[in-house]
Amino acid sequence: MAKLRGIYKQGKGRIYWIRYAGPDGKMRFESTKTTSQKEAEYLLVCRKKEVQEGILPEVKRVAQNYSFRELAGEYLEWAKRQRSFDSKKYFIQNLVKTFGNLPLKDFSSRLIEQYQTEKLQSKKPATINRHIACLKHMFTKAGEWEMAGEEVLKKVRKVKLLPENNKRLRFLSSEECQALIKACDPHLTPIVITALNTGMRKGEILKLRWEQVDLKHGFILLELTKNGERREIPINGTLRQTFVALPRHIKSSYVFWSGENGKPYQGVKRSFDSALKRTGIKDFHFHDLRHCFASHLVMSGVDLTTVKDLLGHKTLTMTLRYSHLAPSHKVKAMGVLDKALNEKINYIKTI
Repeated sequence: MAKLRGIYKQGKGRIYWIRYAGPDGKMRFESTKTTSQKEAEYLLVCRKKEVQEGILPEVKRVAQNYSFRELAGEYLEWAKRQRSFDSKKYFIQNLVKTFGNLPLKDFSSRLIEQYQTEKLQSKKPATINRHIACLKHMFTKAGEWEMAGEEVLKKVRKVKLLPENNKRLRFLSSEECQALIKACDPHLTPIVITALNTGMRKGEILKLRWEQVDLKHGFILLELTKNGERREIPINGTLRQTFVALPRHIKSSYVFWSGENGKPYQGVKRSFDSALKRTGIKDFHFHDLRHCFASHLVMSGVDLTTVKDLLGHKTLTMTLRYSHLAPSHKVKAMGVLDKALNEKINYIKTI
């Protein structure tokens, strides 16, 4: 007999526990005090009915017995509603490998900082920070669900994120961009052209659907972006020709698809690395195509605010990394100042 959803056992214990949403929407966890699955199922049905009728008695919840694995299970169920579920699922899988059966009450600042130190041997600070940010939010929810006490939450919140080096700015010359496009396999060519002409992230490109592409009015509409805001990207002449020439799949709405079912590409790392090898371009990643897009805009005289909007940056801070590529702006600024201050003044003294 399959277990009713919401019934489980803690660790190797024989007693069944139940979980359900209370009248306030918060998860409730209750021991059934029985080893009978049938009795546990009956109690769960009764509790859900009581919630609907608004007569649920106060249930004492025991926080100190929960393991990190149990929290991970609850959190994954809750996180399915979030846009970032796929990435969070990956982070949680890594965290469970380390902390799986550890009781939540045993977490400390030192324990998490040791995790950061160990992971630095194989992962970048930015990646580790994503893990820790996810871990912190898991404990925030654990507090709301009364799976962890306030003392543990304070210890987890004290852990600071590692300093990140986000100053990498690698971009190609116009000649290198053209060489890269020519070296791409047929399926990769339009993907790279799209990246160079829109500054879109790899995930945004590979998941792009035709309903997001408005060739009539000349723009791409991204509803769900990394920063949570919608973004419109103009379609230039080169990109228009690329889209028009693309074959469409009769059963799929994806712009870039593969196979008979028209499924989107899950990744292009192998073919992209092969194209780089053919051109001799080194120290370059797919995400750097986004830097190419922004860098060439700035070097062509486009203002940073416009570049910020096209990239979808929430603040100008991230876009400022490209400011040094626009020395002409400083020259122009000094020319404006010269005209404003000195146009009507003659500083030259006659001897």
